[in-house]
Amino acid sequence: MAKARPGNLKRFYDVNGWLFVAPALLLIATFMFYPIIRSLVLSTFSGRGMMMKFVGFGNVVRLWNDPVFWQALTNTMTFLVIQVPVMIMLALILANALNNPRLRFSGLFRTAIFLPCVSSLVAYAILFKSMFATNGIINSTLAGIGIIDTPIEWFTDPFWAKTLVILAITWRWTGYNMIFYLAALQNIDKSIYEAARIDGVPAYRRFLHITIPMLKPVILFTTITSTIGTLQLFDEVYNLTEGTGGPANATLTLSLYIYNLTFRFMPNFGYAATVSYVIVLIVAVLSFLQFYAARERS
Repeated sequence: MAKARPGNLKRFYDVNGWLFVAPALLLIATFMFYPIIRSLVLSTFSGRGMMMKFVGFGNVVRLWNDPVFWQALTNTMTFLVIQVPVMIMLALILANALNNPRLRFSGLFRTAIFLPCVSSLVAYAILFKSMFATNGIINSTLAGIGIIDTPIEWFTDPFWAKTLVILAITWRWTGYNMIFYLAALQNIDKSIYEAARIDGVPAYRRFLHITIPMLKPVILFTTITSTIGTLQLFDEVYNLTEGTGGPANATLTLSLYIYNLTFRFMPNFGYAATVSYVIVLIVAVLSFLQFYAARERS
């Protein structure tokens, strides 16, 4: 029997390897690369359907002079700067507390904190809107203990509307990040803490100089994913404000503005595609800076 030559075997495995990954590559090309290229081409047009016309960089000029876009960008960056650090720190503190072996009912607490993350977003929004209604339980409780005299208009006051969105996002996604920190904490060698305890290192210094450095990869991961998620913030704002981004665009985000430009208020597909690339650019820049800062510290 003739022996197969090494060159023929290599070509055989190369062909079969490409055939094996071809369906996945086809799906990626269809649902990822094509939309990216198509949206880039679309950003040079204005209008929709048969009314599309080529404008080149006209959408970029319009973007620069669009006050609603700058309002949406400001709101998005405000949510990013406030909500992400608060959520990361809160998740880390909760994970550290739940990692205590002496804590009773830790499984129950872990489930309760993680539950909002897996609950229905519609039900979550309805619960939030009922809690913070003018005659809801929050206003009733605050009035009952004497903190307020008149009910707070959570959904009509710009400041409180922003606060409510930040609270809703933090409450929903803190448990998600907490699970990552908890898993990482449980993998840290306990002998490191024991050695520090024997040397008389206080608990806060063990947290700052042992726990935090050991969690750097997880902190980087959760920071990047939380940053991307906040920049793409849509669901919570849409459900809480019924898609208006109100009051007076106080909670309008870039993703909600893209939705409104695409499906509401005289749709303009080309301009919506241009706004979407602003999110892509911000995500790319912030991700690069976070990776670079983490590499420099390490």
